[in-house]
Amino acid sequence: MPKEVFGHDYRFLDRKELLDFDEITRVARSAVALGVKKIRLTGGEPLIRRDLEQLIAMLSVLDAELTLTTNASLLPRKAQALKDAGLDRITVSLDAMDDPTFRAMNDVDFPVQRVLDGIEAARAVGLPVKVNCVVKRSVNENQIVPMARYFRETGDTLRFIEFMDVGATNHWRMDEVVSASEIVKLIGAEFPIEPAFANYRGEVAKRWRYKDGRGEIGIIASVTQPFCGDCTRSRISAEGKLYTCLFAHRGHDLRALVRSGASDEELSARLAEIWNIRGDRYSELRSELPPDDAPRVEMSYIGG
Repeated sequence: MPKEVFGHDYRFLDRKELLDFDEITRVARSAVALGVKKIRLTGGEPLIRRDLEQLIAMLSVLDAELTLTTNASLLPRKAQALKDAGLDRITVSLDAMDDPTFRAMNDVDFPVQRVLDGIEAARAVGLPVKVNCVVKRSVNENQIVPMARYFRETGDTLRFIEFMDVGATNHWRMDEVVSASEIVKLIGAEFPIEPAFANYRGEVAKRWRYKDGRGEIGIIASVTQPFCGDCTRSRISAEGKLYTCLFAHRGHDLRALVRSGASDEELSARLAEIWNIRGDRYSELRSELPPDDAPRVEMSYIGG
C-alpha cells in the first residue's frame, strides 16, 4: 500500500463497514454451492487481520481448498496456528533474493531473510508453499535466475508474474514488462526446462519443469499471453464488493444483500447472475483500448 497514498491522514474503513467472519463465511458457502473449489485469503497482508485463524477455521469446513497469500513476515509465529485452523497451503510474495532490490520492490522495512524464515516456518508445520515473484524490467530481472536457483534446492514451486497495470499507483509502463518468453529464455539458459501440462483448465500459471527432474516453475503472463477466456476467478473485497476482473473499476455490492436479510439461496442466485453476465476481457483488449482516466481498483484492495 503506497505510503504516498495511505499516509497518516488516510481515512481507513470503520470496522462496521467490513464483512465480519460470519458474513464472509456465508458468501464463501454460497460460492462453494455454485461450484467454487478454491478459496484464497489475500490482501494487502491478510495476517494482520485480527483473529484470522478463527476465520480460517470457519472456512475450512467448506468443500474447497483453502489457501492464503502473504508476505511471510508473520509466519514464524503464526504458521502452526494457521495449519491447526485448517489452512491447506501458503503462497508467499517474494520479488528478489537480495535486500536492496527486495526493499525497493516492496517498500518494506524487513529483510529477505525474514521472508525465507517465514517460508521455512510454513514448511516445518507441513504447509505446502508456492512463491510468487513479480518481474519488473531494470528493477529485478537480474533476480530471475537466482530465485530459480534457490527454490530448485528447496523444492518450493516458484512462479514469475509479468508486471501488470493493476490500479493506478504502480506507475505501470509496457516497456517495464519482462515477458514470459524472456523469463523462459533466461532460466532455460541456466537450467534446461520444458513445457508441462496444466493441472486444470483455468490455471493462470503456465507450467515449465526442469529437465533434470528438480521441480518446476510457473509463469503468469497476463500481459503478453492473456487468458481472459479461461478465467475462473472472482474477488471479494473486505467490505463485500465482488469484482469479476483484476482490472475492474467497480464492484458489485454483496454487503447490502447480506445485511438485508437475504437467504443463502438468494445470495447464491445473485452470485450466479453476476458471474453469468460478466464480459471482462481487459487483458486481451489492453492494446486496443483508449486511454482510461477512471481509476481501477488497487491490488492491495482486492489481492492478486
